[in-house]
Amino acid sequence: MTRIAILDYGMGNLRSVEKGLQRVGADAVRTRDPEVASAADGLVVPGVGAFPEAMLRIRELELDDLIARRAAEGTPILGICLGMQLLFDSTTEHGGAPGLGLLPGPVEPLRASGLKVPHIGWEAVRWRRESPLVRGIGDGEPFYFVHSFVARPASAEDVLGTAEYGESFAAVVERPPVWGAQFHPEKSSTAGLRLLENFAAICSPVGAAPASTATE
Repeated sequence: MTRIAILDYGMGNLRSVEKGLQRVGADAVRTRDPEVASAADGLVVPGVGAFPEAMLRIRELELDDLIARRAAEGTPILGICLGMQLLFDSTTEHGGAPGLGLLPGPVEPLRASGLKVPHIGWEAVRWRRESPLVRGIGDGEPFYFVHSFVARPASAEDVLGTAEYGESFAAVVERPPVWGAQFHPEKSSTAGLRLLENFAAICSPVGAAPASTATE
């Protein structure tokens, strides 16, 4: 069974992500243990809250080095909501902070003039191309969003899907082995579960050795 480590740095809906992955047949484990994360077939970087605080916690736990190393090894990585934003170079939130730098570009406020921010609710996502991550998910399927900031990829090639809320923004990004979803797939019904199932399938050929313990 494919083991996916959900990185626990104290910010994120870890239990709901774990349950979503388990529902599609993955062996999902919440952990901050470097040995467990190093042995997993894939990593999920979750996140809810402020970018600078999240990066501070990630660096305190030295998870930034672990994420960078595993990405360099070709391990599939999925960032969810704030976790997707953390994959980028930097943010302007709360005075600014550097990110993980796996994808080039900044994270900036959502330009939703006249609309309520944070953006909370269901929006259709349009695919720019085919991808293993979104196989079997129709163009225009709705997903559940909760966010005030958006990633602005430096390369248009990194954008896999877009949504509209005041502006068109990157809803899904892809630069294998790194993927990100601005929405919450674990809260996005059948389409969200299909995306998690697809990510688990992407992870399955990696074949990392299973870990024996996990940290809750």
